[in-house]
Amino acid sequence: MQSKEQYLNLYRECRTLIGQHSAPVMNVLRDEAHDELLRMGFPTRQAEDYKYTDVEALMAPDYGLNISRLDIPVNPYDVFKCDVPNMSTSLYFVVNDRFYTKALPKVALPEGVILGSLKEMAEQYPDLVAKYYGRLADVRTDAITALNTMLAQDGLLLYVPKGVMVEKPIQLVNILRADVNFMVNRRVLIIIEDMAQARMLVCDHASDDIDFLATQVVEVVVGRGASFELYELEETTARTHRLSNLYVSQEADSNVHINGITLMGGTTRNTSRVTLAGRGAHIDLCGMAIADGHQHVDNHTAIDHAVSDCTSHELYKYVLDDEATGAFAGKVLVREGAQHTDSQQTNRNLCLTRQARMYTQPQLEIYADDVKCSHGATVGQLNEDALFYMQQRGISLGEARQLLMRAFVGEVIDGIRLEALRDRLHHLVEKRFRGELGKCGDCAVCK
Repeated sequence: MQSKEQYLNLYRECRTLIGQHSAPVMNVLRDEAHDELLRMGFPTRQAEDYKYTDVEALMAPDYGLNISRLDIPVNPYDVFKCDVPNMSTSLYFVVNDRFYTKALPKVALPEGVILGSLKEMAEQYPDLVAKYYGRLADVRTDAITALNTMLAQDGLLLYVPKGVMVEKPIQLVNILRADVNFMVNRRVLIIIEDMAQARMLVCDHASDDIDFLATQVVEVVVGRGASFELYELEETTARTHRLSNLYVSQEADSNVHINGITLMGGTTRNTSRVTLAGRGAHIDLCGMAIADGHQHVDNHTAIDHAVSDCTSHELYKYVLDDEATGAFAGKVLVREGAQHTDSQQTNRNLCLTRQARMYTQPQLEIYADDVKCSHGATVGQLNEDALFYMQQRGISLGEARQLLMRAFVGEVIDGIRLEALRDRLHHLVEKRFRGELGKCGDCAVCK
């Protein structure tokens, strides 16, 4: 309870200052978020949804926050040279939890597309942001969402109007930068209107070897017949703790692909909640984690088939070494009347040592009778027969292990629809398995 009180007290003391450095649209929900956090408190490991991640312990330290929005001495365009080879992107930055506006890429976005600081866009387009902000991320049901809504002052807004295609992928780089143990609260709002298309790559990096705590709430609204791809790559440090809540709502005949990859971090908890609200909607929800040392990766997913004739395909894979721990809890809900649902959920895991731990909990909750649903989960080790066979043909044990691990996670990477990103991730995964951080090219942030 003490960790909850320090954030509630912070909000009460700095409520005016927080609002002054944000937008009225975002301020509207803060008091309600405060009251809900006061009611709920942070979840303990006794709570079913958080039984494998100790949120209370993560929140307990006294982190610094940049409520006054002081300038952080970093120019990301100078230090970050991390373009994926052969993939041209529109590159934007968020430094801690503030959209970097001092220098923007010289990119001509299609007419009507809005991309920029959530704070500034909420001031310029208050009716648009008010229509969607906080609509999916319900502060009454999750304490992390309530905390983020109470404290977040900026982030990113992407709005793609009806029928518009954004051909060039958008790359957003989140850079954590501070001199003291630090907390950031990012907010992302993505609106893809009917028949529109966009693709986004989000990369997380930490430039300093200190304790970071990052909360993030992402709301994605995808209209009728629209298409959206979201790729997330976490590549920070063992002292970074990430709590991310993703909310997705899809209308009829929409197509969404989400792929979240954790290559390096300390404690990672990703929650993904998807609602298929229109007939013919389809979601590919994928994830992959590589963890060693004492790292912890927890993915919690929920897909709600609210109407008939929707499909969902879910695939998560983990490779755990040393004393790393992993958790996956995935629930697929098929509501009454959601006939002709087609849902597949798969979780596959490798534990490379006896000390590594994996907890998996796939779930199906079905209230319709004409459906095609399946789920499965496995936890195992590298195939000894395959290792022996490869060694008999002159491949060293170490190289054989590398080949099997890369083949194991390759299914998730191969689902990425951007060829250049897919090739780059195969390379980064290979470096990660060889004990390297997987530095991205000539990137001063990662050095």
